[in-house]
Amino acid sequence: QVQLVESGGGSVQAGGSLRLSCAASGRTFSMYVMGWFRQAPGKEREFVAAITWSGISTNYADSIKGRFTISIDNAKNTAYLQMNSLKPEDTAVYYCSAGPGLATMTHWGQGTQVTVSS
Repeated sequence: QVQLVESGGGSVQAGGSLRLSCAASGRTFSMYVMGWFRQAPGKEREFVAAITWSGISTNYADSIKGRFTISIDNAKNTAYLQMNSLKPEDTAVYYCSAGPGLATMTHWGQGTQVTVSS
């Protein structure tokens, strides 16, 4: 099994920044991709960003391109999501995920709340 623990959420004003962290433990060698998803109240969970465990390949949702950056520190088994120029519409619970592929994300964290006020 793989355990994922998110941290770094909070409240910020529009235009501000936050950095989310996702610490992975357990059978991480079985994971190829780590990613971030988010779910706003009344909406379905949506993809935000993903990165291969090697850090070579990244993928971003159009809504956050140019504002968010995903990265990974293999030595710490930790993925990060740097969020800049935050907007009120970025308000959501952000979930870290991992799996053998973006279409097969098999492990999820508990989520961390991000609130952006105008």
